[in-house]
Amino acid sequence: MSYLSELNPKQIEAVKAVEGPVMVVAGPGSGKTRVLTYRIAHLIQIGVPAYRILALTFTNKAASEMKERIVKIVGEKSRQLWMGTFHSVFARILRVECELLGFGRNFTIYDTADSLGLIKNIMNSLGVPQQQYNPQAIRSRISGAKNQMIGPTEYAAQALDLFAEKTGRVYAEYDRRLRQHNAMDFDDLLLKPIELFQRHKKTLEKYRDLFRFVLIDEYQDTNRTQYVLIKTIAEKYRNICVVGDDAQSIYAFRGADIRNILDFQNDYSDLKTIRLEQNYRSTKTILAAADHLIKHNQDQISKSLWTENPEGETITLLSCDDDRDEGNRIVARVFDESRRLKIDLKDFAIMYRTNAQSRSLEDALRKNSIPYIIVGGIEFYQRKEVKDALAYLRIVVNPQDGESFLRIANYPVRGLGAASLERLQAFAAERNLSLLSAAGKANEIDGLSQRAKVSFLQLFDFFTKYEKLKREISLTELSRSMIEETGMLALLKDEATAESLERWQNVQELLSALSEFAAQRDDATLEAFLQDVSLVSAVDNLDPNRNAVTLMTLHSAKGLEYPVVFITGLEEGLLPLYNSSLDRKEIEEERRLFYVGITRAMTKLYLSTARMRFRYGETAYQSPSRFLEEIPDELTDELVVRTKRLFKTRADERSGKFAFDRGASEFSPKAAAFHSDPEPDYESDIDALELLKIGKLVEHSDFGQGKIIGLSGEGDSMKAVVDFDSVGRKNLMLKYARLKVL
Repeated sequence: MSYLSELNPKQIEAVKAVEGPVMVVAGPGSGKTRVLTYRIAHLIQIGVPAYRILALTFTNKAASEMKERIVKIVGEKSRQLWMGTFHSVFARILRVECELLGFGRNFTIYDTADSLGLIKNIMNSLGVPQQQYNPQAIRSRISGAKNQMIGPTEYAAQALDLFAEKTGRVYAEYDRRLRQHNAMDFDDLLLKPIELFQRHKKTLEKYRDLFRFVLIDEYQDTNRTQYVLIKTIAEKYRNICVVGDDAQSIYAFRGADIRNILDFQNDYSDLKTIRLEQNYRSTKTILAAADHLIKHNQDQISKSLWTENPEGETITLLSCDDDRDEGNRIVARVFDESRRLKIDLKDFAIMYRTNAQSRSLEDALRKNSIPYIIVGGIEFYQRKEVKDALAYLRIVVNPQDGESFLRIANYPVRGLGAASLERLQAFAAERNLSLLSAAGKANEIDGLSQRAKVSFLQLFDFFTKYEKLKREISLTELSRSMIEETGMLALLKDEATAESLERWQNVQELLSALSEFAAQRDDATLEAFLQDVSLVSAVDNLDPNRNAVTLMTLHSAKGLEYPVVFITGLEEGLLPLYNSSLDRKEIEEERRLFYVGITRAMTKLYLSTARMRFRYGETAYQSPSRFLEEIPDELTDELVVRTKRLFKTRADERSGKFAFDRGASEFSPKAAAFHSDPEPDYESDIDALELLKIGKLVEHSDFGQGKIIGLSGEGDSMKAVVDFDSVGRKNLMLKYARLKVL
């Protein structure tokens, strides 16, 4: 057990407390991953078989890295460990047990794009107009319902408005078609195991006995279904260890519930709580800023972060004219700091609240020939040509996959237009057939042209051929032969444009990934490859060795660290976001998000604000974020102090209200400018600023009641972003909207 000598006393306590319920509250940079890794290694060292341990992580990348470290400590016997993300582990269980729920073991996993495509098709078939009802909003509501374990019937019964009623209809058909296609979406990978355990007690007991020890990383980010799954499985032996930090709970929009960690003791009265408070990552200055900031939250587990690292430099504010100036100033600092600190470009990270903010930053980096990578941009497996190739492979594995069939039925072009596909779908529905099976009976479909019949029959023969070959030739041979025979590679090459050649290379890269997968895995199958691909996250694709500046949203920054960090857009309306300006819990989540960004920085932290931004098609005048006021003056440079004082003075003079006051539920756009430049005239024929403020409830003649969550522009061009109960968010020109203030 020499590895224990690498740990501090609190970390050793967390590693050795193996029996009963344990909660490890791990502050940022406190060695959480090391503790979780060594705890698993320690269990195996004291005689617990690896296959008796269930360890759930937040990303596949984290799971892979931890597995390799555990193997180095305890050897090959750790290979049998059940370790991965919630989705990957329970997908593995479902592959074995799904027939008990009426699914075939070859079920397809639909990612977000697949789910959205299916929902759009359903809306068309049900006559639900996409112009009036946003498909993405419907998909989000269905996902939210699943995370709360609310099925289609219950959801429809609870509908209180027209939007919910339409969503209920789509939800019911969505559920039916997933089953028809032998497919599950991401939410099903957690929901179906609960259904499995509730309906089949013997199966539940089997997994309760199997998993004697359960460990969960990033417990603060678990949702309702994850909570129920873990509580159900760990109930027998109660050897459950959760590791997390309530101060880093930032995924409420995905259904994560911070109460899971805050109220964990309510589930286990004999809980042992261990706090990891020593930070090994950041300077004293950076850590103190984070600690002061987060203490403004009411919902939290008390902890006091500390470090033996140097004091470090003060936090620097870049006060910019607009978003273009912001990008240029950050680029200048990247050049300066790389020379001063003698560090590489990969040691810099630029973070922002919304993806839209990356445009001006990318422009500045490109103009200065600085290479960069974007975490969470268009990921490799989401590129059109890659998804097209994957759709062909998915049908070979699961011939019932209707969404994949519709995706490639006419790609490359084979004369199958919308009318032909509609006739095929109607025929399939009437005969209760999959679309591929219906294609094999194309001669029986009325109204099809001879060309369409031939094309459908050729498609059917194509997939029948490769379904048989799948059992006879290697994975590498199968995939390459099949993709080449589709004609897509030849088509892309013949186009001979820079874009088409890049897409050709992407398909070749996919085939290389398949070959690599086959070479590395003894049990390599096409099913296993497709499952791995469907569960890849943005962070999993991050290459730490590429020498480039990293751009990412604050949500993508979890678990990462960089010597120099820039957090941009420290303004009301961006950080915190508009829709968090009223609710305390939302404000606290935004504060936790800022806290996560701060604690990614090791040596130097920059914050930036802009006086103006181009938002909603208009020039918007910005107010500095209230969070700046929550960082003590002594930790920041003089510009931060002067900016805060200047804004406070102007806010006091103009509105009689200091927008930084904790608990403030609104801010005045009149107090937006914090430079010495003249401010714009916001007055109009109707003093909208007096009538309409962030958070006001309003009524529209067509859309009904809603809440204002954003304001931009000026005078007759002033716009409001309103979140309506019936139709979701709308951008409205106030001059014409005729909103009634409630």
